[in-house]
Amino acid sequence: MRINSKVIKASCAALALTFTCGVQAQLNIFACEPEYAALAKELAPDAKIYSATTAMQDPHQVQARPSLIAKMRQADLAICAGADLEVGWLPMLQMKSSNAKVRSTEQGLFFAAEHIDTLDRLASVDRSMGDVHAKGNPHLHFDPNRLLQVAQALSVKLVQLDPDSKEQYDAALADFSQRWQVAIAEWQQLAAPLKGKKVIAYHSSFRYLFNWIGMEQVGDLEPKPGIPPSTSHLASLQSRSQEGDVMAIIVASYQDERGAHWLGERTNLPVQVLPMSVGGNDDSEDLFSLYRSVIGLLLSLSQQ
Repeated sequence: MRINSKVIKASCAALALTFTCGVQAQLNIFACEPEYAALAKELAPDAKIYSATTAMQDPHQVQARPSLIAKMRQADLAICAGADLEVGWLPMLQMKSSNAKVRSTEQGLFFAAEHIDTLDRLASVDRSMGDVHAKGNPHLHFDPNRLLQVAQALSVKLVQLDPDSKEQYDAALADFSQRWQVAIAEWQQLAAPLKGKKVIAYHSSFRYLFNWIGMEQVGDLEPKPGIPPSTSHLASLQSRSQEGDVMAIIVASYQDERGAHWLGERTNLPVQVLPMSVGGNDDSEDLFSLYRSVIGLLLSLSQQ
Protein backbone atom coordinates (compact mmCIF):
# COMPACT_ATOMS: atom_id res chain seq x y z
CA MET A 1 0.00 0.00 0.00
CA ARG A 2 1.39 3.36 -1.03
CA ILE A 3 1.21 6.12 1.59
CA ASN A 4 0.94 9.70 0.43
CA SER A 5 3.95 11.67 1.64
CA LYS A 6 1.75 14.74 2.13
CA VAL A 7 -0.44 12.79 4.53
CA ILE A 8 2.63 11.73 6.53
CA LYS A 9 3.88 15.30 6.69
CA ALA A 10 0.48 16.58 7.78
CA SER A 11 0.24 13.94 10.50
CA CYS A 12 3.72 14.76 11.78
CA ALA A 13 2.86 18.46 11.82
CA ALA A 14 -0.29 17.75 13.83
CA LEU A 15 1.66 15.68 16.35
CA ALA A 16 4.27 18.38 16.67
CA LEU A 17 1.57 20.99 17.25
CA THR A 18 -0.07 18.83 19.89
CA PHE A 19 3.24 18.40 21.71
CA THR A 20 4.00 22.10 21.51
CA CYS A 21 0.61 23.02 22.90
CA GLY A 22 1.15 20.59 25.76
CA VAL A 23 4.43 22.26 26.64
CA GLN A 24 2.88 25.72 26.44
CA ALA A 25 0.07 24.67 28.77
CA GLN A 26 2.66 23.91 31.46
CA LEU A 27 2.84 26.98 33.70
CA ASN A 28 6.12 28.85 33.83
CA ILE A 29 6.55 30.24 37.36
CA PHE A 30 8.98 32.95 38.45
CA ALA A 31 9.47 32.98 42.23
CA CYS A 32 11.11 36.00 43.82
CA GLU A 33 12.36 33.97 46.79
CA PRO A 34 13.20 30.27 47.28
CA GLU A 35 10.44 29.72 49.85
CA TYR A 36 7.86 30.56 47.21
CA ALA A 37 9.58 28.40 44.62
CA ALA A 38 9.30 25.57 47.16
CA LEU A 39 5.63 26.33 47.83
CA ALA A 40 4.91 26.43 44.10
CA LYS A 41 6.55 23.03 43.74
CA GLU A 42 4.17 21.63 46.36
CA LEU A 43 1.09 23.09 44.66
CA ALA A 44 2.08 22.81 41.00
CA PRO A 45 4.61 19.95 40.76
CA ASP A 46 4.44 19.87 36.96
CA ALA A 47 5.19 23.56 36.49
CA LYS A 48 8.51 25.01 35.39
CA ILE A 49 9.71 26.92 38.45
CA TYR A 50 12.59 29.38 38.71
CA SER A 51 13.76 31.18 41.85
CA ALA A 52 15.27 34.63 41.34
CA THR A 53 17.21 34.47 44.61
CA THR A 54 18.73 31.96 47.01
CA ALA A 55 18.73 31.76 50.80
CA MET A 56 22.28 33.13 50.67
CA GLN A 57 21.12 36.40 49.07
CA ASP A 58 19.51 39.46 50.61
CA PRO A 59 16.05 39.55 48.99
CA HIS A 60 15.91 43.32 49.53
CA GLN A 61 18.82 43.85 47.16
CA VAL A 62 18.82 42.06 43.82
CA GLN A 63 20.32 43.15 40.52
CA ALA A 64 18.01 43.11 37.51
CA ARG A 65 20.41 40.90 35.55
CA PRO A 66 19.72 39.93 31.93
CA SER A 67 19.19 36.31 33.02
CA LEU A 68 16.43 37.39 35.44
CA ILE A 69 14.84 39.59 32.81
CA ALA A 70 14.77 36.64 30.40
CA LYS A 71 13.17 34.37 33.00
CA MET A 72 10.50 36.93 33.84
CA ARG A 73 9.80 37.45 30.15
CA GLN A 74 8.84 33.76 29.96
CA ALA A 75 6.74 33.71 33.14
CA ASP A 76 3.02 33.04 33.32
CA LEU A 77 3.06 33.68 37.06
CA ALA A 78 5.36 35.65 39.36
CA ILE A 79 5.15 34.80 43.08
CA CYS A 80 6.73 37.26 45.52
CA ALA A 81 6.61 38.02 49.24
CA GLY A 82 5.28 41.52 48.69
CA ALA A 83 4.94 44.16 51.43
CA ASP A 84 7.54 46.07 49.40
CA LEU A 85 10.28 43.51 50.02
CA GLU A 86 11.10 43.51 46.30
CA VAL A 87 10.31 47.17 45.65
CA GLY A 88 13.95 47.95 44.82
CA TRP A 89 14.19 45.49 41.93
CA LEU A 90 10.91 43.87 40.88
CA PRO A 91 9.51 46.93 39.04
CA MET A 92 12.69 47.09 36.95
CA LEU A 93 12.33 43.42 36.00
CA GLN A 94 8.70 43.93 35.10
CA MET A 95 9.52 46.90 32.91
CA LYS A 96 12.50 45.36 31.12
CA SER A 97 10.85 41.99 30.56
CA SER A 98 7.86 43.61 28.80
CA ASN A 99 5.68 40.76 30.06
CA ALA A 100 2.15 42.07 30.58
CA LYS A 101 1.13 38.80 32.28
CA VAL A 102 3.08 39.56 35.47
CA ARG A 103 2.41 43.27 35.91
CA SER A 104 -0.90 43.00 37.73
CA THR A 105 -2.21 40.87 40.58
CA GLU A 106 -5.42 40.58 38.58
CA GLN A 107 -3.41 38.50 36.12
CA GLY A 108 -0.15 36.62 36.81
CA LEU A 109 1.35 38.56 39.72
CA PHE A 110 0.93 37.17 43.25
CA PHE A 111 2.04 38.87 46.49
CA ALA A 112 1.93 36.55 49.51
CA ALA A 113 1.63 39.42 51.99
CA GLU A 114 -1.66 40.54 50.46
CA HIS A 115 -3.34 37.33 51.63
CA ILE A 116 -2.47 37.44 55.34
CA ASP A 117 -2.40 39.90 58.22
CA THR A 118 1.21 41.06 58.37
CA LEU A 119 2.97 41.92 61.60
CA ASP A 120 4.36 45.39 62.35
CA ARG A 121 2.34 47.46 59.90
CA LEU A 122 3.09 51.18 60.09
CA ALA A 123 0.71 54.05 59.47
CA SER A 124 3.51 56.12 57.92
CA VAL A 125 7.25 55.85 57.29
CA ASP A 126 10.10 58.22 56.45
CA ARG A 127 13.76 57.78 55.55
CA SER A 128 14.91 58.51 59.10
CA MET A 129 13.39 55.18 60.19
CA GLY A 130 15.70 53.12 57.97
CA ASP A 131 14.60 50.25 55.72
CA VAL A 132 11.16 49.66 57.19
CA HIS A 133 8.04 48.32 55.50
CA ALA A 134 4.82 50.26 55.96
CA LYS A 135 2.81 47.24 54.78
CA GLY A 136 4.29 45.06 57.50
CA ASN A 137 7.11 42.59 57.92
CA PRO A 138 7.46 40.66 54.63
CA HIS A 139 9.29 37.60 56.01
CA LEU A 140 6.01 35.81 56.67
CA HIS A 141 7.06 32.33 55.51
CA PHE A 142 8.23 31.53 59.04
CA ASP A 143 4.68 31.46 60.37
CA PRO A 144 3.29 28.09 59.25
CA ASN A 145 -0.33 29.10 59.78
CA ARG A 146 0.03 32.21 57.67
CA LEU A 147 1.92 30.24 55.04
CA LEU A 148 -1.00 27.83 54.79
CA GLN A 149 -3.27 30.81 54.08
CA VAL A 150 -0.86 31.85 51.34
CA ALA A 151 -0.92 28.33 49.90
CA GLN A 152 -4.72 28.40 49.71
CA ALA A 153 -4.71 31.77 47.94
CA LEU A 154 -1.93 30.69 45.59
CA SER A 155 -3.89 27.58 44.61
CA VAL A 156 -6.80 29.83 43.62
CA LYS A 157 -4.43 31.86 41.46
CA LEU A 158 -3.10 28.70 39.78
CA VAL A 159 -6.63 27.61 38.92
CA GLN A 160 -7.38 31.08 37.59
CA LEU A 161 -4.41 30.88 35.22
CA ASP A 162 -4.83 27.21 34.29
CA PRO A 163 -8.50 26.24 34.83
CA ASP A 164 -8.17 23.00 32.87
CA SER A 165 -5.90 21.65 35.63
CA LYS A 166 -8.18 22.59 38.53
CA GLU A 167 -8.57 18.99 39.68
CA GLN A 168 -4.80 18.53 39.93
CA TYR A 169 -4.31 21.81 41.79
CA ASP A 170 -7.11 21.02 44.23
CA ALA A 171 -5.59 17.60 44.93
CA ALA A 172 -2.11 19.07 45.43
CA LEU A 173 -3.44 21.69 47.86
CA ALA A 174 -5.38 19.06 49.84
CA ASP A 175 -2.29 16.87 50.09
CA PHE A 176 -0.02 19.73 51.12
CA SER A 177 -2.53 21.07 53.64
CA GLN A 178 -2.94 17.69 55.31
CA ARG A 179 0.82 17.11 55.61
CA TRP A 180 1.46 20.71 56.68
CA GLN A 181 -1.14 20.69 59.46
CA VAL A 182 0.26 17.44 60.85
CA ALA A 183 3.73 18.99 60.75
CA ILE A 184 2.56 22.17 62.52
CA ALA A 185 1.30 20.13 65.46
CA GLU A 186 4.62 18.28 65.63
CA TRP A 187 6.67 21.49 65.39
CA GLN A 188 4.64 23.21 68.10
CA GLN A 189 5.26 20.33 70.47
CA LEU A 190 8.94 20.19 69.54
CA ALA A 191 9.43 23.94 69.97
CA ALA A 192 7.60 24.18 73.33
CA PRO A 193 10.87 24.49 75.35
CA LEU A 194 11.73 27.64 73.36
CA LYS A 195 8.75 29.64 74.61
CA GLY A 196 9.95 32.67 76.55
CA LYS A 197 13.56 32.40 75.38
CA LYS A 198 15.25 35.70 74.52
CA VAL A 199 17.68 36.41 71.72
CA ILE A 200 19.49 39.22 69.98
CA ALA A 201 19.08 39.00 66.22
CA TYR A 202 20.03 40.73 62.99
CA HIS A 203 17.16 42.69 61.40
CA SER A 204 13.59 41.43 61.91
CA SER A 205 14.15 38.44 59.63
CA PHE A 206 12.71 35.91 62.09
CA ARG A 207 9.93 38.09 63.50
CA TYR A 208 7.19 35.67 62.48
CA LEU A 209 9.11 32.64 63.75
CA PHE A 210 9.71 34.18 67.17
CA ASN A 211 6.10 35.36 67.36
CA TRP A 212 4.78 31.90 66.50
CA ILE A 213 7.08 30.02 68.90
CA GLY A 214 6.76 32.57 71.70
CA MET A 215 10.38 33.73 71.72
CA GLU A 216 11.42 37.35 72.24
CA GLN A 217 13.97 39.38 70.30
CA VAL A 218 15.30 41.84 72.88
CA GLY A 219 17.90 43.49 70.67
CA ASP A 220 18.69 44.11 67.01
CA LEU A 221 22.22 44.12 65.66
CA GLU A 222 21.11 46.91 63.31
CA PRO A 223 20.72 50.34 64.93
CA LYS A 224 17.99 50.90 62.32
CA PRO A 225 16.65 48.48 59.71
CA GLY A 226 19.11 48.28 56.83
CA ILE A 227 21.87 50.12 58.72
CA PRO A 228 25.02 48.03 59.48
CA PRO A 229 25.96 47.58 63.15
CA SER A 230 28.13 50.34 64.62
CA THR A 231 30.58 49.82 67.47
CA SER A 232 28.58 52.09 69.76
CA HIS A 233 25.36 50.21 69.01
CA LEU A 234 27.03 46.84 69.59
CA ALA A 235 28.36 48.18 72.90
CA SER A 236 24.80 48.98 73.97
CA LEU A 237 23.78 45.41 73.13
CA GLN A 238 26.74 44.20 75.17
CA SER A 239 25.34 46.07 78.16
CA ARG A 240 21.90 44.56 77.53
CA SER A 241 23.32 41.05 77.45
CA GLN A 242 24.78 41.50 80.95
CA GLU A 243 21.31 40.99 82.33
CA GLY A 244 21.97 37.29 81.74
CA ASP A 245 18.69 36.35 80.08
CA VAL A 246 19.81 36.24 76.43
CA MET A 247 20.09 32.74 74.97
CA ALA A 248 22.02 33.52 71.79
CA ILE A 249 22.75 35.88 68.92
CA ILE A 250 20.88 34.95 65.74
CA VAL A 251 21.92 35.73 62.17
CA ALA A 252 20.19 34.75 58.92
CA SER A 253 22.08 32.78 56.29
CA TYR A 254 22.60 35.79 53.98
CA GLN A 255 23.57 38.32 56.65
CA ASP A 256 27.02 39.61 57.58
CA GLU A 257 28.21 37.76 60.68
CA ARG A 258 30.98 40.14 61.75
CA GLY A 259 28.90 42.24 64.16
CA ALA A 260 27.40 39.12 65.69
CA HIS A 261 30.81 37.57 66.31
CA TRP A 262 32.15 40.83 67.75
CA LEU A 263 29.31 40.82 70.24
CA GLY A 264 29.53 37.09 70.87
CA GLU A 265 33.22 37.26 71.77
CA ARG A 266 32.55 39.99 74.33
CA THR A 267 29.47 38.43 75.90
CA ASN A 268 30.26 34.70 75.64
CA LEU A 269 26.96 34.24 73.85
CA PRO A 270 26.76 31.65 71.07
CA VAL A 271 26.25 32.96 67.54
CA GLN A 272 23.87 30.86 65.47
CA VAL A 273 23.29 31.20 61.74
CA LEU A 274 19.78 30.08 60.77
CA PRO A 275 18.76 29.26 57.21
CA MET A 276 16.60 32.12 55.97
CA SER A 277 14.89 29.93 53.43
CA VAL A 278 15.01 26.64 51.58
CA GLY A 279 18.63 25.96 50.67
CA GLY A 280 20.01 28.05 53.54
CA ASN A 281 21.87 25.01 54.88
CA ASP A 282 22.33 21.38 53.89
CA ASP A 283 19.32 20.27 55.92
CA SER A 284 16.80 22.69 54.39
CA GLU A 285 15.79 21.01 51.16
CA ASP A 286 12.11 21.99 51.22
CA LEU A 287 9.68 23.88 53.44
CA PHE A 288 9.21 20.97 55.84
CA SER A 289 12.92 20.38 56.40
CA LEU A 290 13.50 24.15 56.68
CA TYR A 291 11.24 24.30 59.73
CA ARG A 292 12.76 21.17 61.25
CA SER A 293 16.26 22.56 60.78
CA VAL A 294 15.52 25.97 62.29
CA ILE A 295 13.69 24.57 65.31
CA GLY A 296 16.42 21.97 65.84
CA LEU A 297 19.16 24.61 65.78
CA LEU A 298 17.30 26.79 68.27
CA LEU A 299 16.70 23.83 70.58
CA SER A 300 20.40 22.99 70.55
CA LEU A 301 21.08 26.54 71.81
CA SER A 302 18.53 26.24 74.60
CA GLN A 303 20.28 23.11 75.83
CA GLN A 304 23.72 24.71 76.11
